[in-house]
Amino acid sequence: MIKKIIPRDISWLSFNGRVLQEAADEDVPLSERIKFLGIFSNNMDEFFRVRVAGLKRAMLFSEKEAKEIFFETPQTILEELNDLIIKQQKKFDSVWGKIQTEMAKQKVFIKTDLELDEEQQQFVKSYYQEEVESNVIPLLLDDTRPMPYLRDKSLYLGIAMRKTDWEYETRFAIIEIPARRNGRFLLLPSPKGEKHVMLLEDVIKFNLPYIFSYFGFDTFRANAFKITKDAEFDIDNDINTSLVEKIEKGIKNRRKGKPTRFVFDKDMDSSLVEFLIRKLNLSKKDSIIPGQKIHNFKHFMDFPKVFKSESRPKERTSFEHPDFAGHQRVSDVILKKDVLLSFPYHTFLPVIDLVREAAMDPDVRSIQVTIYRMAENSKIANALVNAARNGKEVTVMLELRARFDEEHNLEWKERFEMEGIKVLLGIPDKKVHAKLCIIKKRAQNKTLQYGFVSTGNINEKTARIYGDYCLMTSNRMVMADINKIFAALKKPKMAISESLKTCKSLLVCPTDMRKALVEHINKEIFEALAGKKAHLIVKINSLSDKILIRKLYEAADAGVKVEMIVRGIYCAVNQKRFKEPIRAISIVDEYLEHARVMYFYAAGKEIVYISSADWMTRNLDHRIEAAVRISNKKIKNELIDMLEIQLKDNVKARVLNNELDNIYVSNNKSPQRSQVELYKYLRKKTKHE
Repeated sequence: MIKKIIPRDISWLSFNGRVLQEAADEDVPLSERIKFLGIFSNNMDEFFRVRVAGLKRAMLFSEKEAKEIFFETPQTILEELNDLIIKQQKKFDSVWGKIQTEMAKQKVFIKTDLELDEEQQQFVKSYYQEEVESNVIPLLLDDTRPMPYLRDKSLYLGIAMRKTDWEYETRFAIIEIPARRNGRFLLLPSPKGEKHVMLLEDVIKFNLPYIFSYFGFDTFRANAFKITKDAEFDIDNDINTSLVEKIEKGIKNRRKGKPTRFVFDKDMDSSLVEFLIRKLNLSKKDSIIPGQKIHNFKHFMDFPKVFKSESRPKERTSFEHPDFAGHQRVSDVILKKDVLLSFPYHTFLPVIDLVREAAMDPDVRSIQVTIYRMAENSKIANALVNAARNGKEVTVMLELRARFDEEHNLEWKERFEMEGIKVLLGIPDKKVHAKLCIIKKRAQNKTLQYGFVSTGNINEKTARIYGDYCLMTSNRMVMADINKIFAALKKPKMAISESLKTCKSLLVCPTDMRKALVEHINKEIFEALAGKKAHLIVKINSLSDKILIRKLYEAADAGVKVEMIVRGIYCAVNQKRFKEPIRAISIVDEYLEHARVMYFYAAGKEIVYISSADWMTRNLDHRIEAAVRISNKKIKNELIDMLEIQLKDNVKARVLNNELDNIYVSNNKSPQRSQVELYKYLRKKTKHE
């Protein structure tokens, strides 16, 4: 029997399987394959911290309530997840083995503490004493002491120590690997033509006799392990506690999160494994996973550049949008016409320049912007600070609940407020995920307004690797709606639903986006039932909202041509009854597909939106999101062209089918790798304009 809806977490694991496919693909450069293993590992860590932890907590719900949320009972999902995770881990180990073989062909070797020549041994001793020792704190373990606090993002060495004259007794210790301070990798002196790399945990293992010299141990068995904790924290409804205090309290509580996974080197001393399981209060219901020697593979996203030249092809270099050629001011251009930036093909500089210009322009009165995730040393944030120093009225809607960026955003809140920037903290029970900016200036007795609506974060770092769209515009109706959203955010205690219902050019969550999407799909259904052309294309990161999934089923039943480009979670399934089966693909390639685009044929009118929202219940009902309808015909056609390019991908596209087997799109047409073809398409437009 075919499931009506695939559980979200099962579908997510299938997505991470596509990431693993990239690591396994021998046509992908070796450095990129290693990076994809790191991404896979990092994704899996977050999955356990958030989703697996949530499923375990949901086992306390009633079966009916749990099924409503998860589409299946948590216990059933967890059992299926466990089988899938074991299979993926086996594939991961196999891929890593093959990559190491390829590394050896390029004379790149990862050396352990037992494989060093004399020169390397002296180098590692000196490096440890000069650079690492001050960051190492050995902790002895025994039953008389409480278990030390263990961080869930850190890697540890579990050490079993003995003396030759002890017949039975073994002492235990742990050391946190200081990868944040020292980095995970050390380049060793190497023979000519070779590159030798050593992991930081092996540097420490080599120095264990020195570290524990005071105790007289002479036999050491040290192996890596890590734990993953429940990372969610509940924002309570105490009206006497500010949101900032709640976030700070939640971050502290996250430290106390219950372990959800214990992963260790399968060669670890068995008595130490038993000791750690007991001290961590783990049970058979928890994920206790004996694995390979290397853990916290996420650090391999930053593996040293040691391979023979893997030059970046020219189709991977960002270029200037033609409308900004000739060093024109960004604001002058967008006050005349709309401009669509397509990242990472177009450079992110116009977004930075827009804010920088506003900071310096004596006619600019105010800047308002929403911020979800910022780069580490954000040029946008620094430009906003400069604007405030220059006397502009600057308002930043800073979302403090951006998962795992809470502390980073709290730091920016303090900095902004010190500089005189007004910081909005949003709605108590809804994250602000819309990507909006509006700048107001007074010139020649006129008030001019311009800004942007984006599908991705205002973040110059991720704009180099995330595929996103940013509409830069001075459209009056769009600006009027952005003003309404900021007015609502400034009065969070008022009924936000009522104040946002008057938006005309933007579809806004949680008020009217789902309703509008349903209406658009209904119109396509009406056309199909009348025997007319009906077509919709949806490009999103995730599809899990039951209402919209059922509406898509209704469209497929009626014969609407439904095409989906979904990078991650995809919970829909094709049914035998569908008159026109849903065609769904997922593209996983060098860049992270992040843009959300919606196309409706609309009886030939062709309506297109770009949006910050995925088709997930959390986005549609519990976040402030915005989608903008594209009114510029040239930009609309450009977006349709780019959707068509992605739908033709037969190199990096996988079929999203009921079996979740991630088979590649295969046809007899010439190879079409959409990210390369998009570059060519946009570059060609640059040369023609």
